[in-house]
Amino acid sequence: MILTVTLNTALDITYRVPALAPHTSHRVEEVVERPGGKGLNVARVLSALGHESVVTGFAGGPAGALLRRLLAPLPPHDALVPIAGTTRRTIAVVDGSTGDTTQLNEPGPVIAPEEWAALLDRYTALLASARAVALCGSLPPGLHVGAYAELIRRARAAEVPVLLDTSGEPLRRGVAARPDLVKPNAAELAQLTGGHDPLHAAHDARRRGAHAVIASLGPAGLLAVTPEGSWQAAPPAPAAGNPTGAGDSAVAALLAGLVEGLPWPRRLARAVALSTATVLAPAAGEYDRAAYERLLPLVDVSERAGPA
Repeated sequence: MILTVTLNTALDITYRVPALAPHTSHRVEEVVERPGGKGLNVARVLSALGHESVVTGFAGGPAGALLRRLLAPLPPHDALVPIAGTTRRTIAVVDGSTGDTTQLNEPGPVIAPEEWAALLDRYTALLASARAVALCGSLPPGLHVGAYAELIRRARAAEVPVLLDTSGEPLRRGVAARPDLVKPNAAELAQLTGGHDPLHAAHDARRRGAHAVIASLGPAGLLAVTPEGSWQAAPPAPAAGNPTGAGDSAVAALLAGLVEGLPWPRRLARAVALSTATVLAPAAGEYDRAAYERLLPLVDVSERAGPA
């Protein structure tokens, strides 16, 4: 199975309105609620790709209870740790006239030391049967910035490949713990390394400890710098829609490709096609299967030379 860790889970709520205008009232045409947070989105896509997945992290309060009820009938197995605080909500407002999305993200609950200890125990036990692990998203209040680094060290001790998808100081600390993969976007990569050329910055991130770096370039696709070489994969055209979960679909494709032993160009083509198909889907954490199958052979994957 593939394990995903979401320390700051969320109840994702998507509102669809005819047109979004500041300083006015809006009639909501549709409301969709989904169990959310990056790792839960990753796990749902992994399940759709045919991989058994288990989710762990924290859930609590009314929003956490609803999240777990919504998660119960889905393929990912629930190994979330209960907490006293209340799971955050994320609100996506989709403008029907343009397809653009406005996102509002709550900070999340405060995690007590004993709750973190319970998570570590569960995580360590789950690693025993994991083929790969993804550590995804922001840290909730109360957790130290080295939390992901600690989880990476435990995965490495268990000889389980680990992917890190976070930002800021948790990313910097995590990279120093030597994860197998990191997946920052271009801005997060620049913040980590101080370099604004993604190719140079990705090489710098590898020197800092990451075994392989897959950088999201937005509409331009993905850049991968790995021990086997460097590639850029781009969709045939930009996609308009709800971007929530698009990066998580890319993570799912990368993890699936890792455990299946696919070569990097095929992993990247899958990741770009899946993330683009997720933008085209109506709700967060889902992807348009027909769009994915149509896009996959159209993704352009080209080899990149190293920096001078």
